[in-house]
Amino acid sequence: MARPKFDYSLDYKNLDLRKHPELYRVGKWEQGVLVVEPYKSEILPNWRFKNPEIATKSSEAIYEQFLQYKKNNDFIGMDMARKFLQMGYTRSRRYANHASGKKYSNENLEKPKAIWEIPKEFNQRNQQHYVNTKTKKILPQETDALTNEKAQSARIFYGKYLQAREDEDYKKLKKQWQEKYW
Repeated sequence: MARPKFDYSLDYKNLDLRKHPELYRVGKWEQGVLVVEPYKSEILPNWRFKNPEIATKSSEAIYEQFLQYKKNNDFIGMDMARKFLQMGYTRSRRYANHASGKKYSNENLEKPKAIWEIPKEFNQRNQQHYVNTKTKKILPQETDALTNEKAQSARIFYGKYLQAREDEDYKKLKKQWQEKYW
């Protein structure tokens, strides 16, 4: 059975997913991390990755929230905390690779001449993304991308992300969630 897509059409600003857990979708990667309430408002204030010291405090605070959600048997909270830990990793890596935070230059490569030149696996929704990314020049990676402060922050977040992702209770609750709502 295919994973239900994250539903961005819901009014998340006014939707409390503690009261309506049936509407939550795990989605892919970090989908929904900055919209799902009340979790976003609870976790976001702790999310920082400027340097390793800040990343350590942040990842530990978010992991503590993960454990509190676990104690409360709150799968959505656990999943959202996991997503914030994952996002700490991915955003830190982005800035480790490209200090500006931008992967692509404004310089365009040759664009496809016609829509049929875009690979068939890209549906209409993804075609603009394809044009915006596959036709832009990728900026060079920072020379210290594996050792700079953001790279160190990324490693810190990644460790906590793995702890959350591999937590046996999290896996069990996720499976129950899938059986009930997928």
